[in-house]
Amino acid sequence: MNVEALPPLPVQGKEGFPSMRPLVARLTGPQGWRAWAIAALLGAASAAALPPLHVIPVLLFTVPALLALIGTRPTRRAAAAIGFWFGFGHHLFGLYWMTEAILVEAAKFWWLVPFAVPMTAAVLAVFTAGPCAVAWGARPGLQRLLALAGAWTLFDLAKQFVATGFPWNAWGTVWAVPGWFGDVFLQPAAYVGVHGLTLATVLLAGLPILGRRGLIAGGVGLAAWAGIGVVRLNTAAVIPVPDLSVVLVQGNVPQGQKIDRYFAIDTFRRYLALSHQGVVQSAGHPAVVIWPETASPFWLAEQPAARAAISEATDGDPALIGTIRFDDERQPRNSLIAITGQGAIAATYDKWHLVPFGEYVPTWLPLPIQVVPGNGLAMGPGPRTLDVPGLPAFAPLICYEAIFTGQIVAAGPRPDWLVNITNDAWFGNSTGPRQHLAAARLRAVEEGLPLMRAANTGISAAYDAFGHELGRLAMQTSGTLVVKLPGHLATTPYAKNGLFIPLVLGAIVLSFGRPRLRRSVGAIS
Repeated sequence: MNVEALPPLPVQGKEGFPSMRPLVARLTGPQGWRAWAIAALLGAASAAALPPLHVIPVLLFTVPALLALIGTRPTRRAAAAIGFWFGFGHHLFGLYWMTEAILVEAAKFWWLVPFAVPMTAAVLAVFTAGPCAVAWGARPGLQRLLALAGAWTLFDLAKQFVATGFPWNAWGTVWAVPGWFGDVFLQPAAYVGVHGLTLATVLLAGLPILGRRGLIAGGVGLAAWAGIGVVRLNTAAVIPVPDLSVVLVQGNVPQGQKIDRYFAIDTFRRYLALSHQGVVQSAGHPAVVIWPETASPFWLAEQPAARAAISEATDGDPALIGTIRFDDERQPRNSLIAITGQGAIAATYDKWHLVPFGEYVPTWLPLPIQVVPGNGLAMGPGPRTLDVPGLPAFAPLICYEAIFTGQIVAAGPRPDWLVNITNDAWFGNSTGPRQHLAAARLRAVEEGLPLMRAANTGISAAYDAFGHELGRLAMQTSGTLVVKLPGHLATTPYAKNGLFIPLVLGAIVLSFGRPRLRRSVGAIS
């Protein structure tokens, strides 16, 4: 490739670094499948920024390189192809853990192994192709970066709703680093949500295209970001709640045993013993025991003896139990049942964001793929706030409902805390459960509510209303985590306005990019 034939790079100190010219030439010179391969590799490298690795600096290279590839494509369609392959590589590595679920029943679904993750990655890659096609129409430099960031945010929002939605691995989650770093950098989510953090992440990662002034602007922006986090952590007032110990129970039942009725009694006894152990650890304080998603091998709504056994194990303290129940039409539902007294059902919540293929067969896919019995599970009516005697009002989230930002708390009276029950045993000791945990942590910050999370094989954890971790149970361990329920914060701006905030921010940033419908081939930037 003749470097001199490339469009000129801006000069150092204003729009770029001359020392990057050879590297940019290598990246942007190839056309066709070679360019697609480079884009896929860049997307795969970007997956290292996601939980649990959190190699955030990699984005400072991959995003400018993506912009350079976009800028040297001759047509909008070619720019969209670059975005597609970037997204494909990103999700292929970011979602590899989905194969673990298939291997649980490999004898039946082995044929899906080569297709499940690539097909999912290909669908999600469309939501990266769109922003790149939009950014192609903007002028090189800052305007193209603004167009990419704004469009990226809007397409991420769309990804939350199209075909029931799958908003996994939003780039805002890269800041959910365990410890004080994550505590600080997640705080702006209380104002703009995870999509707002994604917008800021794309902008900051792309600033190296502006050279020295871009690096200075990025440093100032990062410092301001951290400043917001530090101020909020030290000034937001916590509203206390009644004294309550939360007992999170992690049975660590392998998925193969969990779905085998032969092990039902052993599984139930394990959870009863752990529950009693946790109540004893609460040292006489009022307590609530929480089991993971579908932890009970029995249909508790129809088996009062099993409910009574749970109440006996918890010494009469309330228990929130994940179970399958059947509605009036005998349709199965993935549910949380609140048990009080001698086994009375005080409240019920049904999961409403069901997993395609895992819990139901989508009607929008014109393929005869039947991986769940019958018609699958019935869908619940939506988010709810449950009032259970002896407990502060809470909002339940079952499994991956926790990734649907802005859609977890019902309108009306505000809950005092969040309860997330999940069964990540399907995904083994992979990045999947860790990515899921990072997403759940963000919900606590966004809503200003503590979040208590019980997972079958881990990671069970407790977070306060700032997203600060109070304790956890490691992957693939059996045990209980007992914590005092912390107070909540006043309603956050994001809790009040929800997805409207990142929608407006994305649209404003996109408008500053001023992408056009038609234009000539642009310069590298």
